[in-house]
Amino acid sequence: MTKNNPQLDKIRALLAKAEDPATTPEEAETYFAKAAELMAKYGIEQAMLADTDPQLDKPGDRVIVVDGTYVNDRVYLLGYIVEALNCHGISLDKGRGRTEIHLFGYESDLDRVELLFTSLLLQMFNGMRHGRPAWGEKLITYRKSWIAGFILTIDKRLKEIEARARQEAPASASGRSADLVVADRKSVVMARFSAAYPDARSNGRTTHRKGTGFKAGEDAARRADLGQTRVGQKRRALTS
Repeated sequence: MTKNNPQLDKIRALLAKAEDPATTPEEAETYFAKAAELMAKYGIEQAMLADTDPQLDKPGDRVIVVDGTYVNDRVYLLGYIVEALNCHGISLDKGRGRTEIHLFGYESDLDRVELLFTSLLLQMFNGMRHGRPAWGEKLITYRKSWIAGFILTIDKRLKEIEARARQEAPASASGRSADLVVADRKSVVMARFSAAYPDARSNGRTTHRKGTGFKAGEDAARRADLGQTRVGQKRRALTS
């Protein structure tokens, strides 16, 4: 992100504290809870201000490159964050374990997506590596199920936080509710996405996996308080 924003800087600082290996799980939960609350309020605040002055927060797009180990799981995590934060995206498989995600959304929401994705990736992999599989269980099975539990719980909690922020937000200067403002913004985002990718189809993603790590992943995601099958060059929209 290229912007210098005091509110985002404060959120970034809280997330950095939660990511610190020296931070206890209880402290990390406190930092993440506050960061998630501030992030949701920031997103709604920007949306309501832009309802009066559209120049304050414009629709845009950007590309995030996803690669490395567990690339599909990274994409799944990003997909759920994108959806919860009122954006939309498509994954473009570039081969050799590299995927580009083309995101569409309002600038304030795209900033939030990038900030949260970076932090949650670190949280997810740090937590996964500390887990221990059951006797006789393959490590990869445990880790995949741990990630699934983490991602699905993050999705649930993010949506709860975003919904609460909308409910608590005062009406815009034009008298419109936050729910109506956000719904209109989603329509604009989807129109821009559909114009760019008229033939895109839903991913149909799922993160349910067998393994004893699922509950441990859920628990880790709760403490934080707070993804695509490779098919050649076919494009899959990041929607549930």
